[in-house]
Amino acid sequence: MGLLLSPVPPTLSLIQSAQAQSVRTVPEGNRYKNQPKIPYASARRTSSAKSSYDAKFDKVLAVLKRDRRLMGSIKRVARKYNIDPIHIIGAIVGEHTYNYDTLDSAQSYYVKALAYAGINFDFELNGEHVDTFVERPQFERCSKEHIQKSSDRRWSCYENVWNSKFRGKRVDGVRYPKKNFNEAFFQPLYAGQSFGLGQLSPLTVLKMTDRVSRQSNFRKLKASNSDAVYKATMDPNISLHYMAAIIQDSIAAYKSVGKVDISKNPGLTATLYNLGDPWSRAAKFRRTGRSWPRENYYGWLVNDRIDDLRALL
Repeated sequence: MGLLLSPVPPTLSLIQSAQAQSVRTVPEGNRYKNQPKIPYASARRTSSAKSSYDAKFDKVLAVLKRDRRLMGSIKRVARKYNIDPIHIIGAIVGEHTYNYDTLDSAQSYYVKALAYAGINFDFELNGEHVDTFVERPQFERCSKEHIQKSSDRRWSCYENVWNSKFRGKRVDGVRYPKKNFNEAFFQPLYAGQSFGLGQLSPLTVLKMTDRVSRQSNFRKLKASNSDAVYKATMDPNISLHYMAAIIQDSIAAYKSVGKVDISKNPGLTATLYNLGDPWSRAAKFRRTGRSWPRENYYGWLVNDRIDDLRALL
């Protein structure tokens, strides 16, 4: 008579191995043969400056090549966040090729950071601070403990409620502007404004403050301290950490939700740096059933010129 054996439960290492195998690594390079269409706003900015994308790309490359101190900081921060420094370089090059006039020198950002110090910017709309605004009953679902414990979840929740309940709508007799959350509350000088080497928005900085604090021991930022938020966006000594955190978060989102590892494809991390909202985009990618996520015009350039970017390292 044979022995009746009960099934042996899989060990933790086997489970982890199976989970790891379910995540596929995205190949290097672009999925699109030709560069996707560049938005009109970017073309208009470049044209008004009497420049070209090639000229701007070459200029930012020259600045990075010349500034060994900055390159040293990029490598050091990348190690701290366990990412390839090429991802940070790709984001800087993309921003200064398409979404900003040009990068003259990293030193100019230290000067601008000092210039912004002491200027009183409040994150408010029609005289009401954002911290007060989000106490309205429409934001009740954002008060759940697991949401409040994470700066990214908390500010993303506020952003989603604004977009669904207030943006372009009349609420309690008040007509709210048809602007996104960032434009409505966090850009007091002009719409579409971003700052510093990484062209960060204050809202993005507030979302990433927990992740940065965990890994770099910077103090967590609050909307009530706008000076500190602007310093984080402007000062390269701090903003590089936020850039790394954004990239790290995108890689985590696509690995967790999209079941693909994009860490070997700088064009994809650059695309997500440009577009934002990586967790929703990862879920959308998974639903499409496509084999691999695809780059946008911004990420396409990074992959297309990857040898030039790698040469900086």
